[in-house]
Amino acid sequence: MTRPAQEGEAMKIVVFGLTLSSSWGNGHATIWRGLCAALAREGHQVTFFERDMPYYAAHRDLSEPEGYELLLYRDWREAQPLARRALDKGDASIVTSYCPDAIAAADLILNSHVPVRVFYDLDSPVTLARLRTEGSVEYVPSYGLGAFDLVLSYAGGRSLQDLQRLLGARRVAALYGSVDPEIHKPVAPNERYRADISYLGTYASDRQAVLDELFLEPARRSPERRFLLGGTQYPEDFPWGENVWFVHHVPPQEHPAFYCSSRLTLNVTRAAMAEVGYCPSGRLFEAAACETALVSDVWEGLAEFFEPGREILVASTAADVVDALGVDPEDLRQMGRAARERVLSEHTAGHRGRQLIRYLEAA
Repeated sequence: MTRPAQEGEAMKIVVFGLTLSSSWGNGHATIWRGLCAALAREGHQVTFFERDMPYYAAHRDLSEPEGYELLLYRDWREAQPLARRALDKGDASIVTSYCPDAIAAADLILNSHVPVRVFYDLDSPVTLARLRTEGSVEYVPSYGLGAFDLVLSYAGGRSLQDLQRLLGARRVAALYGSVDPEIHKPVAPNERYRADISYLGTYASDRQAVLDELFLEPARRSPERRFLLGGTQYPEDFPWGENVWFVHHVPPQEHPAFYCSSRLTLNVTRAAMAEVGYCPSGRLFEAAACETALVSDVWEGLAEFFEPGREILVASTAADVVDALGVDPEDLRQMGRAARERVLSEHTAGHRGRQLIRYLEAA
């Protein structure tokens, strides 16, 4: 049986997640890459188990990470003996939302001798909304989350109480998104991404109404402006406009150039996340770290992360976005600098990595 790591000691952490190898059409990979790299820099050992899914295999942009271990497996039968050995040596193990083998991994973790057992819901507002409407979620065990030593949530606020009330979580804490400042930083503009305002995000039907109001309608009202949208899974009948340009999938290494080539970039929160609040998109931190001025939809808790009017602009209507496009360029540059300073002081992967270790030690 593993001796529990003492406070301040390096930890061996085993993770069962959705994907780390592919950033295509998901928000998990970029977050985990930054977090794993930050933990490695602090001397911790991370082993990430990922099922080799065809969709992500076809769009893989990371195969051999530096400083931590990525184990790709074909099916759970192949993974189980490797996972069991890793857990025997581990100090903590984490299973995440949307992990294809979350139920099997949870059972293995809870029946192992690993000292700290964690469920990390990177999609808690969506999880809770589906639980209310459908009664169950495929990556949450039928017995709930009460057996875990700690349940982490990508969202704070009332999501934490709902995880306790609806799924029996005993100890809960928020572990928000973050950004790796070694990757996301100011760079020279790229003509391919030149725009007055940009938006970067995978298509989601529950985001479309807000995207139409805050991006497509301002484009219709500002035909002289250039609007740029980057992302995947957009349907053929998407209502493009003559001054709306599209880039199909922007790989992580291109995100800084994408942000830095526009005067403003837009953040649109998925409906379930906006409804519960306290759920900042990783794109917010990425763009801010690149010193790009931000305009965001409104949601509860936003001011906990960026100060409206000084570090970020907020918009509820198309007119608000049109007004933001008219802000003096120097004022936007100052806002971008202030947002970057806020991110570097509070929202880097290093901050989240150290926070995670404190949570694990306390658990």
